Amino acid sequence: MTSGDGIRLNKFISDSGYCSRREADAHIGEGAVTVNGSVAGLGTRVMPGDTVKVGWQKIKNVPDNKSDRVYIAYNKPVGITCTTDQNVAGNIIDAVRHKERVFPVGRLDNPSEGLIFLTSDGDIVNKILRVGNAHEKEYVVTVNKPISGQFVEKMSSGIPILGTRTKPCKVVMQSALSFKIILTQGLNRQIRRMCEYLGYEVVKLKRVRIMSVKLGTLKSGQWRNLTDKEMAGIREAIATSDNSAAASPGKKAAQKSHKTAQSKVPPTGNAKLKSGATKSGPKKVANTSGRARSGNAIGKSSAKPRKPGRRKPGSRK
Repeated sequence: MTSGDGIRLNKFISDSGYCSRREADAHIGEGAVTVNGSVAGLGTRVMPGDTVKVGWQKIKNVPDNKSDRVYIAYNKPVGITCTTDQNVAGNIIDAVRHKERVFPVGRLDNPSEGLIFLTSDGDIVNKILRVGNAHEKEYVVTVNKPISGQFVEKMSSGIPILGTRTKPCKVVMQSALSFKIILTQGLNRQIRRMCEYLGYEVVKLKRVRIMSVKLGTLKSGQWRNLTDKEMAGIREAIATSDNSAAASPGKKAAQKSHKTAQSKVPPTGNAKLKSGATKSGPKKVANTSGRARSGNAIGKSSAKPRKPGRRKPGSRK
């Protein structure tokens, strides 16, 4: 706990491992967070000795060295949805089956597979995800027809999608139908939209690296703890990272443009189908990996603020 002027409420909640800072802001905005029994606002600061609750759950302070935090790498299979909402069939929380409360760092859309981080350290999420911090994510993509040098050049130089233009990136042809792409952005279904713009359809999309962490031999549906060396590399990379919204103005503008465009489209009977909704969820995938590390347990309380809903953090590919 920080003394003096205290610590911002959203940071206190995210540091505890309850959720990301962005989700904490949503809970606060919904009136679901109390400090010392009173409903708190977005500007509230937590002082030593204060009692903070989200819904029924009391939020505990985290050690300064975050020794109780969990950081894992998961090889997400196709069909698993990157949401913490356990009412969604095939959600990533049920798939991982970790003993501690964890949440995904960013997203991979349902038809995509590969490396994704999960953690109980909410403060690290924005620092990794913010596009302005330029942290690399590497993918191997297979498309439905042969690619050319012109395709590689156009993908590399930027594609107009979602009311913006994608940042220049590295694209390398792997075979007649596949290529490797390294992004520092996380626009909604970015790679699929880029390919669609050029007249291609993505058949398979697999993330094989985030920053310095590689998927390696981790099997589909399995997870492992990040090593000390990997965590040291991540902490070094985010040491000067900005976790404010200003760090990703391009992404914010693109999301605003996308929402504006959607609001101008008249509703039709096929609207749900166009959005990618399906009638049935994917099957759950059981964890086959090793043991989880222990962390703080969050107990029940007698306060009765409105129970918060879960939000979907991050972006998809």
